[in-house]
Amino acid sequence: MRDKEKGQREEQTRHRPKTYIFILVLVAVLGVVVFAAYRDGTGFDVLRRYFNYGKAEEASGVLGYSYDPSSDHRFASLGNSLVVLTQTSLSVQDGQGNTTWSAGVKMEHPALHTNGSRAVAYDVGGTELYVVDAAGEVWSFTADEAEPLISARLNGAGWLAVTAEKKNNKGAVKVYNGEMKEYFEFKSSRRFVMDGYVTDDCKRLAAVTLGQEESTFVSNVILYNINEEQPFANYDIPDGLAVAMGQDGALITVCDTCLAFAGTDGELEAVYSYGGDYLREYALGGDDFAALLLNRYSSGSVGRLVTVDREGQETGSLEINEEILGISAAGRYLAVLYANRLVVYTPDLQVYATLNGTDYARSVLMRADGSAILLGSETAKLFLP
Repeated sequence: MRDKEKGQREEQTRHRPKTYIFILVLVAVLGVVVFAAYRDGTGFDVLRRYFNYGKAEEASGVLGYSYDPSSDHRFASLGNSLVVLTQTSLSVQDGQGNTTWSAGVKMEHPALHTNGSRAVAYDVGGTELYVVDAAGEVWSFTADEAEPLISARLNGAGWLAVTAEKKNNKGAVKVYNGEMKEYFEFKSSRRFVMDGYVTDDCKRLAAVTLGQEESTFVSNVILYNINEEQPFANYDIPDGLAVAMGQDGALITVCDTCLAFAGTDGELEAVYSYGGDYLREYALGGDDFAALLLNRYSSGSVGRLVTVDREGQETGSLEINEEILGISAAGRYLAVLYANRLVVYTPDLQVYATLNGTDYARSVLMRADGSAILLGSETAKLFLP
């Protein structure tokens, strides 16, 4: 018995150095990650990617998505799932590339918007609309042919604002709650309605209207408390026509000449002017920043890539003199797809990661955990920094 106990003690003693080494390595790795997380928050994303996907070099070669070839793909990321929309089909694929749901659609001008855990697919100027999540269809409807769709936007809580033409009016915005029950409707008799957004607290609707003052078109944002017939505030967008609206603390309106930031109380707080440059592309998915690709001329690829905070101040700027195929923002990251490489930047446009040899990709989707999806004509691949 004593010999057996002595052997067990010796065996435990032999394994202790290996255990100590493992613990020391683990502590060192965690120390580096915590330091990085404390510095800029990206260290926690490294852990998230590792636990979600495993080693980058292994996962990047395996995880991917495939879909039918088309010249009009629209894509959206829902967590690890990918939503794919064309003129004839809408599908959702899970993190392993398996199709979890699909449906045939008929859209002449397909559009896709995502926020939170849902995406809305609709036909601009048409009648079909679908709301989906990672499991598939949540809700759908077909609009009256006399009242075609103009835009549809989700807030982070899953509430939906649908802007459409309206009989005997110049447009309307219908609000649907998280259960997709109609909750409120704003009708405009004086100005054309271009867009709408339910604030993230689900208490107010911001509607973008288009009017004319002294022979000049002017965008105006009208704010309603939901379920109150009269607006409580409105503000003009100075010298700009609205393209899109979202919210990141402040209400953000993307215009052709500027970014406008306003509080949900209807006070215009800041304006970032493009300084005469032409808006080519924008990305609103980042935390505390918006990204703009601005061209110096109406055509060509000479210009600037800038990031702007909610105070309307530049946080980063890069001179661009090469082709950019797409930009996408999520969380703390901005993905920029050049003709032959992908670069992931932090909000101040410092390089976070680079991937060369991306000639197959036509566009990119950034994810909040720092991973990115490179989108080709028939397949999409996951990039893990």
